[in-house]
Amino acid sequence: MSIAMVCGATGGLGPAVVAVFRGRGDQVIAVARSRDDLAGLSGVTPQVADLTRPEDVDALWARLEAAGTIPRWVVNATGGYRGGTVIDTSVEDYRFMLDLNLTTAWLSSRAAATRLVNAGGGAIVNVSSRSALRAEQGAAAYAIAKAAVVKLTEVLAEELKESGVRVNAVVPGLIDTQGNRRDIPAKAMAKAVAPEAIAAVIAFLCSDLADSVTGAIVPVYGRL
Repeated sequence: MSIAMVCGATGGLGPAVVAVFRGRGDQVIAVARSRDDLAGLSGVTPQVADLTRPEDVDALWARLEAAGTIPRWVVNATGGYRGGTVIDTSVEDYRFMLDLNLTTAWLSSRAAATRLVNAGGGAIVNVSSRSALRAEQGAAAYAIAKAAVVKLTEVLAEELKESGVRVNAVVPGLIDTQGNRRDIPAKAMAKAVAPEAIAAVIAFLCSDLADSVTGAIVPVYGRL
């Protein structure tokens, strides 16, 4: 049994990632901003943290070290979406998208990398988006933040390639979540990918079967 930490455990993708780790017998540390949301996840070790705040990230890892529960697998699934073009996106929304999608991954990856190197190895998986690789109108700040997550993954993988710590990213297209079903036309949603399918790819990257895989940017587009 290994220890897996899922950041963004209560979002659209997070519960499926939690479930796939639990299904294979891993201990799961579930991280989210809201304790009430975490109460809806069973069989996990809940941890409350605002991962946009360095002090919260430091405190989270201090608690894990004190408890002797350093994860071997770390998944950065924290994120969210606000639309808008470069011209009409407010500075507030721009900063919010960078903080929620990039800063969370940066701070979590940075903290995890130090501990995983000291522990002798492990894997970090970041969650980006197809919008990072294919320019689309109306998602400027989100796409730019997710593109930076791709580059963060590549840079950190290069920095850690001799350490035994692997760093990869999954790049979903449209995910079949309740929120997307509410906001996106049914015709488009017919091609959406189930969270469980994306979680399965993440679980593979967080396994010894993927021991030779680092710096990979893995598209999970389904039929888009």
